[in-house]
Amino acid sequence: MDARPRYLAVEGPLGVGKTALAGLLAARLGARAVLEPGPNPFLGGLYDEPRRDGFQAQLYWLLSRYQQKDELHQEDLFARGGVVSDYLFACDRILAQVNLSRDELMLYDKVYRLLGREVPRPDLVVYLQARPEVLASRLKRRGGPVPGREYIERVNQAYAEHFFHHGDSALLAVNTSEIDFVENPAELDDLVAVIGRTRAGVSHYSPLGSR
Repeated sequence: MDARPRYLAVEGPLGVGKTALAGLLAARLGARAVLEPGPNPFLGGLYDEPRRDGFQAQLYWLLSRYQQKDELHQEDLFARGGVVSDYLFACDRILAQVNLSRDELMLYDKVYRLLGREVPRPDLVVYLQARPEVLASRLKRRGGPVPGREYIERVNQAYAEHFFHHGDSALLAVNTSEIDFVENPAELDDLVAVIGRTRAGVSHYSPLGSR
């Protein structure tokens, strides 16, 4: 019997490679990819003027992810390979804590808690980690708005703190600082095998290129 996760979420800080890996895993596992909607129109303003555009940016992310909940509920997603997503709804609040003032966060939390009740939880979260300088380099190569180093470090730390207390599902933490799964099919094969063996609790995995 195939015991692989039926709903797999790939998460991590900005620039770590969530979407690329989610797409690769979906193809390898024969799963359907549920990817984050198009670019956030408030993203540039968020990095330049977080106190001005932070709340709009966070609500856009929150509502866009909520609108995709039905794609995670549909029965046909679980008929064969399941579903792989490049985000975890609960992680939306990580950036909200970084970007919003105390009063804005209180209002955000009211909406977040209301919507979160209807969003399914994954069987496994693959948490991608990388050093801040690696994240900055990847963001520059990707193009588009690039936040400052201090912001990247704050977000990276916020993710680490969140997943230190994670308990909603099985968690696999993956060190990606020295590896690119797109360029290394053997490493992807190794990761897929590890995912298949991860059933519960917290596990840590360092790809061959990171050892």
